[in-house]
Amino acid sequence: MNVLVCVKRVPVTGGRIVLTDDAQEIDTRFLGFTVSPHEECAAEEAVRLVEAHGGSSAVLTLGPPEAEEQLRDAMAIGIDRGIHLRTAGEEWDGRATATAIVDVVRTQEADAPFDLVLFGNESADTGGYQVGIRVAYGLGRPVVTGVKQLDVDGGRAVARREAGGGWEVFDVPLPAVLTVKEGINLPRYPSMPGRLKAKKKLLDVIEPAPAQNDVRKQRLRLPGGMDKHVEVLGQGTDGVPAAVEVLRRLGVVG
Repeated sequence: MNVLVCVKRVPVTGGRIVLTDDAQEIDTRFLGFTVSPHEECAAEEAVRLVEAHGGSSAVLTLGPPEAEEQLRDAMAIGIDRGIHLRTAGEEWDGRATATAIVDVVRTQEADAPFDLVLFGNESADTGGYQVGIRVAYGLGRPVVTGVKQLDVDGGRAVARREAGGGWEVFDVPLPAVLTVKEGINLPRYPSMPGRLKAKKKLLDVIEPAPAQNDVRKQRLRLPGGMDKHVEVLGQGTDGVPAAVEVLRRLGVVG
């Protein structure tokens, strides 16, 4: 079984987002990067499938040179090789990203087709829910989204996703595209021996054609609640009258 998992370099969840002065980019000087929890589970699922059925696995990302870090992290847990669609760091929308992935999948499959192409259900930054479905359409393959359980046997995949108080069950032929959700498994952490092995694994670097985006970015804007501040009302008992006055303005006390 040959499995490809696609991941995206995103800011660390819970990190404080600061914009550049022109509001065009995220200021990354003090911000760490990772992949989304869904994609961590997708990488883990790829490793488990190959462990159970034999074959090989690959991890792909589209992003700047620094995104190699996320590919090496995936290879450190057992993914066999990496594919880096290296960009200059510019924004790619869902259509442009999917087109680039479809092109490279077709090229890579000249040697050995991928039985499964796995995605996280959505990325942790933009949450577009688009790329996996667009890739499936471009490749002409069945797709199941929101997968929380997966069994593969006899050239077919049985994928389950939660629906209300029960499960929706999909039985699809391979090759197929699946987007998985956090909770399908418990991802392992990269070990030190795994990281050392990952440095020696094959990493193909491909420069895709520049993005032809359907959406033009005007500016970025932080969501409400990001600019919280603290006001010191006083020290010890000296702050009590001011605190009472704030409670009165809020209508908590009379």
